[in-house]
Amino acid sequence: MTHTNHTTRGSRLAARLNPLRSRGSLRADFTASLVVFLVALPLCVGIAVASGVPAELGLVTGIVGGLVTGLLPGSSLQVSGPAAGLTVLVFEAVRTFGLSGLGVLVLAAGLLQLLMGALRLGRWFRAISVSVVQGMLAGIGLVLIAGQLYALADAEAPGSGPDKLLGLGALLVDTAADNEALIAVGLGAATVAVLLLWPRWRAAARVLPAPLAAVLLATGVTAVGDLPVARVEVRGLFDSIQPPGLADFSSLASVGMLSTVVAFTLIASAESLFSAAAVDRLHDGPRTRYDKELMAQGAGNTVCGVLGALPMTAVIVRSSANVSAGARTKASRVLHGVWLLLFAAVFPAALGMIPLCSLAGVLLHAGWKLIPLKDLGPMWREHRAEAVVLAVTALAIVLTDMFKGVLLGLLMAVVKTAWETSHVHVETEDPGEGRPLRVTVLGNATFLRLPKLQDQLEALPADRRVELRLGRLRHVDHACALALAQWEEQHNRVAARTEPVPREESTSSMIG
Repeated sequence: MTHTNHTTRGSRLAARLNPLRSRGSLRADFTASLVVFLVALPLCVGIAVASGVPAELGLVTGIVGGLVTGLLPGSSLQVSGPAAGLTVLVFEAVRTFGLSGLGVLVLAAGLLQLLMGALRLGRWFRAISVSVVQGMLAGIGLVLIAGQLYALADAEAPGSGPDKLLGLGALLVDTAADNEALIAVGLGAATVAVLLLWPRWRAAARVLPAPLAAVLLATGVTAVGDLPVARVEVRGLFDSIQPPGLADFSSLASVGMLSTVVAFTLIASAESLFSAAAVDRLHDGPRTRYDKELMAQGAGNTVCGVLGALPMTAVIVRSSANVSAGARTKASRVLHGVWLLLFAAVFPAALGMIPLCSLAGVLLHAGWKLIPLKDLGPMWREHRAEAVVLAVTALAIVLTDMFKGVLLGLLMAVVKTAWETSHVHVETEDPGEGRPLRVTVLGNATFLRLPKLQDQLEALPADRRVELRLGRLRHVDHACALALAQWEEQHNRVAARTEPVPREESTSSMIG
């Protein structure tokens, strides 16, 4: 009996150490890996095209996400790859620093993630305000939608977010007068319709994920009808990989590149760790070890940077598909990387058949899902300040850029928290005529509440001296303490002109 127990425990331990040793798990993970591969394929290609880089680089990031990050400890079931949430930032980076500069940015961000994981900073990303994260995703979604509306009509999108929005009217007029553009829009709109309707056909959705079904149908229609729409440009997997050279690293000293590295790092890390928390709620398996997961993401991004590929994050769409398909161990995400590698190596010409407008439809759908529309109503009713932070963050990203928008959102979240926690009020006790009023200040006295506090103090009788008591304050900052001391001195000076001060009484304050 003891020998049997030891054998069982040994088998379980071996299965945990090496998922491939468990046949039952391997069968489930094999099936799940195929599902994840089918979901990831159109997204990898579409995100790469929208980011302004060769389509193959999206596949490279997906492959690294499976074969490198997928093997490392952290979160066992979430899947990594190129994310729609970084599309806007990557597009701006490629336009500013070039394709060779992208590798430097991703490599530096990966090394920074490794450092943060080693310093055990992963758990601190859970302290980021949810409204800021939702605002960030909403802003990305809005800019992504605005940009993909141009791609839907096979037109070139303007560079900045405001220009994209301002140019939509001209785009509508130009598209209406161009038959080829109308064909592209119709095909892209049909792609979106398939994405919306396909999941309702449950039998088909279990066999073929909606994104792949939509792209396959659009590709088939394009090929059969020989439609005059733009298609994905194919360079070949190895031709697309362009590792950064030594000369490219010299630009790391510039403020613009350093700020982009920080933006890549913070956004990719936050999105990955928030995804991990969401995936943990979907299954009963081992929980995410946040510092380990941050290091796994850093290792993946370091490799992606060396290869000159897109930055990587954990992606909730692929991760939830992995869990729903019955994955049990990390083998499913590793195998999905294998399938992406085989596809890129064996069927590269297949990419050249995909119409760009259908990928634009996929990304329009993805951008719309980034906007938390269902949460806005309840948030406005119950947590209005959080809704304001979300809206301002999203609007700032659309009007400026990702980095400035997120920084503004974080600043607003900090100010909101400080405002909500700095409650202060005044209690007054009158010990009798001829004696100073005892004024006790309670709560948290910070500069944010100073105007309100001064209004309450100035409402006290001007002809009565006061004895200001601060001993029951939980916190008082320097600005508030100085203002209160000055007010007390000035108030008692004015009161002394109208009220005689008995000698035995002290006008000194009790500052506790």
